[in-house]
Amino acid sequence: MKIIIINGPNLNLLGNREPEIYGKQTFDEYFKSLEQQFPSVELHYFQSNIEGELIDKIQEVGFDYDGIVLNAAAYTHTSIAIGDAVKAVSIPVIEVHISNTFSRETFRHLSYISNNATGIIMGFGLKSYALAIQSLL
Repeated sequence: MKIIIINGPNLNLLGNREPEIYGKQTFDEYFKSLEQQFPSVELHYFQSNIEGELIDKIQEVGFDYDGIVLNAAAYTHTSIAIGDAVKAVSIPVIEVHISNTFSRETFRHLSYISNNATGIIMGFGLKSYALAIQSLL
């Protein structure tokens, strides 16, 4: 099974950015633990702060991989184009958020991805990614 985690803007700053919300662990450190937790899964990781690069990656893998775990970060609430890219691909996409977006600012309650995603996991910290991978297995 081949799964890719795609992270959007500012998630490259995990471990430093707002640790009270996002924790103190970097995503690279966490990704290594995911590889150990899921040794039979071929895991890949991509991060970009650029909307078009996220869309390109979704389209690139969206017909060949077995699943996408997508945390589009702030683009979740603003990008119709990423929502359309998720709708256009043939593999399951699990929308993930580290925090519970419904317990935060009102603008974070809207997602342009949710109605095209297979499922949504949020609010479990970095463990949300492991839950998403489990849902794809």
